Amino acid sequence: MKTYVFLLFCLWIAFSHVSMAEEANKESGKKTYSEKEFLDAVEKEVNNRLSKYSSQNMVGLTKEMMKKEREIELEQQQLKQRQAELDAIEKDLKTKIKDFQGQQKKLLGCLDQNDKNQKDRVNHMVEVVSGMRPATAADVLSVQDVDIAVRILGRLEPVKVSKIFNSMDKEISARLQKQFMNMKK
Repeated sequence: MKTYVFLLFCLWIAFSHVSMAEEANKESGKKTYSEKEFLDAVEKEVNNRLSKYSSQNMVGLTKEMMKKEREIELEQQQLKQRQAELDAIEKDLKTKIKDFQGQQKKLLGCLDQNDKNQKDRVNHMVEVVSGMRPATAADVLSVQDVDIAVRILGRLEPVKVSKIFNSMDKEISARLQKQFMNMKK
C-alpha cells in the first residue's frame, strides 16, 4: 500500500516535470507529445527514479513513513484527550460560576432582607419613642447605639427631639446632637 502511494507520488512528480516541459516546448515551438507518449515517458521516469533506490532503502523509507504516521496518530489522540480535558474543565468552571452567581444572589437577598428588617425595627422604635414622654425617651436613647439613636431622632418631630435633648445628660446630648447634625448633611 505504501509503495503504491510512493509510486503515485513519483507519477505526480514526473507528470509535473513533463507538463512543464510541454509548456516550455509549446512556447518555444517544439514538438508536443500524445497521451500515449506522455504516459510512456512518465513510466520511464518513474522506473528510472525507482531503480536508484535499492529495496533496502524502500523498506527504510516505508518504515520511516509508518513511524511518522504513528507519531501523527499519537499526537491526534493527545490533542483529542487534551480537548476532552479542556471541555471538562470548561464545564466545571461554568458550573462553579453558576453556583457562585446563585450564592451571590442569595447573599444580596439576605443583605436586602437585613436592611429591610433593620428599617422596620427603626420604624417600630420611632413609633414607640414618639409615644413616650421626653424624659423616658431621653433615658432610652441615651443607652441606645449612637447610630440607631440618631436615626430614630431623625424621624421624630423637631419639637419632640428638642424636648428629648433637653431631658438628656449634657454630654450624651452634645454627642448625639453632633452625630444628628452630621447625619443631616
